[in-house]
Amino acid sequence: MNYDHQKELDEAIAAGERALSSLASAEKSLASAKNWGLVDLLGGGMLTTFVKRSRMQEASRYLEEAREDLRSFASELSDVEMPDGSLLNGSDFLTFADYFFDGFVADFLVQSRIQDTRRKIEQTAVSVRKIVDRLKNGENPSASPDGLS
Repeated sequence: MNYDHQKELDEAIAAGERALSSLASAEKSLASAKNWGLVDLLGGGMLTTFVKRSRMQEASRYLEEAREDLRSFASELSDVEMPDGSLLNGSDFLTFADYFFDGFVADFLVQSRIQDTRRKIEQTAVSVRKIVDRLKNGENPSASPDGLS
């Protein structure tokens, strides 16, 4: 079986970009939920509560999508052989992603947790972006302290 480094690299980058997109969508929905939640706290009424909950449900769907995209990203990372002959270990990233998202769907439904969830999404997006950028530059993400090792 022939190993096509560029194909595997492109697939890993594409998977990382999908994960970033779903993380951004989740963050955007949470920002909207937070804003509607503030209005709700100030006495916004039934319509405000409905819109806030709708945004929270939307964010929940995006968080589930992000979890699946991160699983795909981890899988694709496992297929990438770096120029030094080493293979990236996507299972390390997947373990992080599973731990990171564990309980989020339930936890973020409380208004006081929305900001914390948004911050964690941003941190995950920064980590994914660093890995994708290193892949695009032909570097081994696990070779640095901010990589997967």
